[in-house]
Amino acid sequence: MNCGKGIWVSGVAALLVMASSGAFAADLAIRKAPPPPPIIPVYNWTGFYIGGNVGGVWDNVDVTDNFFGVSVSNTRSGFIGGGQIGYNWQFAPQWVFGVEWMFDGTSLSTNFGPVTDIFGDTFTAHEKVNWLTTVTGRFGYAANNWLFYVKGGGGWVHDSATVTVVDAAGGVFSASASDTRGGWVAGAGIEYGFTPNWTGKVEYQHLGLGDETTASALVGDPGVTFRRHFDMVTVGLNYKF
Repeated sequence: MNCGKGIWVSGVAALLVMASSGAFAADLAIRKAPPPPPIIPVYNWTGFYIGGNVGGVWDNVDVTDNFFGVSVSNTRSGFIGGGQIGYNWQFAPQWVFGVEWMFDGTSLSTNFGPVTDIFGDTFTAHEKVNWLTTVTGRFGYAANNWLFYVKGGGGWVHDSATVTVVDAAGGVFSASASDTRGGWVAGAGIEYGFTPNWTGKVEYQHLGLGDETTASALVGDPGVTFRRHFDMVTVGLNYKF
């Protein structure tokens, strides 16, 4: 009788051990190791891009009479808009070098006159900055999809002017001319890559033209010097290939 009771107790104990082992194994199955943290992709700035830009431009002109040492200044403002194309090379995780060509039309224009001389002739004139263009190198620091950069290079400005004269007898005479002048460019900007292919930027550029001195017909007169520069603030959108 005691033998049967011992066998029954042993069987119950075995069942309890098996049950606790299964529960422990189930507990081990539930407590899995946490997944590794996701890998954050690093933005790639390397590649060709093309885009457009719009903004404002300020044209400042200083005119100096070198004989009398008198200077006058004039500033006007307008809109610019156009496009750019370039290439970036990310040669280290944080450093980016690039080249860019920008071409913009402008709304800068000025009307002069009418002015009447002592003979009764009336003069009017119209001058316009038709376009400006820059070719620059860019050097920047990349913080993933943010790019902070400086730029420098050369720039050119194309002007046209028309002068109209109405003489005292009613005759009309008109003459037109155009000119392209070059100078240096410096600037800085911030660009943000909001998709692998699309970026947006805000930048400032200063374009300084070389001084131009006109000759004088008077003996000993050093003439008049024109000094001119442009300041541009633009926003742009680029597609990177």
